[in-house]
Amino acid sequence: MKQDLGRYLGRPGRSLTRRLIWLASAWILAALLVTGVVLTSQFQESGLRRLGGVLNNTIDQLVRATSVQGGRVVVPQLNNQQTLDLLSGNYWAVAERDADGRLIVVARSTSLWDSEMPIPASLAERVATAAGATISYNAVGPNNEEPLRVAASQKQLPGRAEPVVFIAAINRSNIDADTRQFATFTWIALALLGAGLVGAVFLQVRVGLRPLYELGQEIGDVRKGRATRISQDYPEEIAPLAEQLNKLLDHNQEVVERQRTHVGNLAHALKTPLSVMLAETEGQPGDLPAIVRRQSEIMRGQVDHHLRRARAAARAQGSGERTAVAEVLDEMAVMLERVFQSRGVVIDWRAPDELLFRGERQDLQEMVGNLLENACIWCERRVKVSAGATGLGRLLLVIEDDGPGLPEDRRDEVMKRGARLDEDVPGTGLGLSIVDELTKAYEGRLTLGDSDMGGLKAMLELPAAES
Repeated sequence: MKQDLGRYLGRPGRSLTRRLIWLASAWILAALLVTGVVLTSQFQESGLRRLGGVLNNTIDQLVRATSVQGGRVVVPQLNNQQTLDLLSGNYWAVAERDADGRLIVVARSTSLWDSEMPIPASLAERVATAAGATISYNAVGPNNEEPLRVAASQKQLPGRAEPVVFIAAINRSNIDADTRQFATFTWIALALLGAGLVGAVFLQVRVGLRPLYELGQEIGDVRKGRATRISQDYPEEIAPLAEQLNKLLDHNQEVVERQRTHVGNLAHALKTPLSVMLAETEGQPGDLPAIVRRQSEIMRGQVDHHLRRARAAARAQGSGERTAVAEVLDEMAVMLERVFQSRGVVIDWRAPDELLFRGERQDLQEMVGNLLENACIWCERRVKVSAGATGLGRLLLVIEDDGPGLPEDRRDEVMKRGARLDEDVPGTGLGLSIVDELTKAYEGRLTLGDSDMGGLKAMLELPAAES
């Protein structure tokens, strides 16, 4: 699960799964962030509104208790123990404007003691603009230690032309603490909810797209030769795709079979006239029969060459065949040891039982047989064969002998059709060229090198099928 999570929550890139998970996660994150901010803000506003009610009540008490005597504002101490206790956190003040328009405190609560009520420079203008409504703001209390919520309102008193500003303040530490606690619990809850939602989205996407993964695996099985058709029952959204893929596979198989048939027909149509021509020239004197025989042999060789490549290409396109390499090596080794028994040739081969060639058995027999025969012809006594998977759907066959070897400057030459190193050695000179043609038809590679045994080393790279 951790590997899947790391894989599918990487950068979005071109993955449909990652795109869906990233889009859903981004939306969930944005929604939870907005929700957390709104909930915390509303909780704090609710607490401040409660404090505002207390402050408005204090201002109303001040307005009712305040009087004008001889043009002066007279404010008695309120019958409120909290405003009487020193630095209790509940404060009030009454202010008027001076000649410069600044607010000057003319009365204040005992709780302020020798401290000043926090009055910003812009308050006079704000309360004047509010036209009797209450203005609220945050400030710092006496000794710059406690946070305050302050409310101010400008009122007109009977017997006085100039308005009076009433200010009340209260400690808001409890509201701030409650807000922090609420925010902590809210963000923890939202984080857990977000993690749960992202996990649910991941599972939903994985489960929802599972048929696509299964379809991809089936296509891979078909490509690797483990299956010939898409066989599972898929949801209605994917079923048409699976059906079209099966039709495409059927069409490709029909093309391959038709190609095989055409190749066989062409081989029969061409080889028969050539055989007749060669038979008619046998025993005939003169230059013309010799020329006809020579050209007919060339034509037959070319026909064999191109037909062999066409058949191999058709089989390689089908890619449904799988051949056990160990079985072919065992069969070829037993046969060739009997053929070269008089020379005491020993073929030592090693190959895993699960190693499979992605192609037809006949083609692997022809490639391995020609390479082994060539090694047996030129070896002293020993031929060594090793086979194994190289990864990425490839296998490597290495055939070595203890013979005289082959100079590097002649290795390209022996790959040509009919090329022979020694005319006294039996053979047609077609072995390596046939191997090279079949290997290329399977998109493989044949390489010649020096063996540690002293002779030639042939390395044959071919497509592998999964076991």
